[in-house]
Amino acid sequence: MISAREALKRLREGNRRFTSNVQSFDTLLSQTRRGELLTGQQPVAIILGCSDSRVPAEIVFDQGLGDLFVIRVAGNIVAPCLVGSVEYAAAYCGTRLVVVLGHSQCGAILATLEALRQPMTVQSRNLHSIIDHIRPSVEGLLSAEPQRDANDLIRDAVRANVLASANHLRHGSELLEKLILNDGLLVVGAEYSLETGLVEFFDGVPDAA
Repeated sequence: MISAREALKRLREGNRRFTSNVQSFDTLLSQTRRGELLTGQQPVAIILGCSDSRVPAEIVFDQGLGDLFVIRVAGNIVAPCLVGSVEYAAAYCGTRLVVVLGHSQCGAILATLEALRQPMTVQSRNLHSIIDHIRPSVEGLLSAEPQRDANDLIRDAVRANVLASANHLRHGSELLEKLILNDGLLVVGAEYSLETGLVEFFDGVPDAA
């Protein structure tokens, strides 16, 4: 098991390789480890990310087979089954870093902002369930400055949603709270830029990490 700080360093290095169009030798050879993974897994990080096809965590962080425990859902929202997935990887796999990964121009965020402006535009109750999870973190932004620049609004809404999900994980699970307090579990928030390929870790990152 590696520490949260070591895992964060590894993700940052992997993202730098990705943005430089370089793939590590270890990642290329990771498929040869299939046999080693038959008896268990020790992923270096848990990624709660968006289902958007443009943000595959293993590629964005240049990681291979068995390296990441990835949970993907539209809008990187937090619901009970998703918290349970994070709890499983933290408690049973020993992973000590959780990354809530949002991204620029997130479709779920755009849909939520549209639904707040025109409530009747979304007919599916299943889509509504995603929007309802995102709504509390972004509706204040829209009501405070209804005429603000659209790009600024989307950027701030993406980050507000990441912050809400990260805080939910930190404070909405007794198991995760204990691991944070006693066993070095770290929950951080990050944003992937579709434009540059860079991941910026902006929430919960310890000093000098």
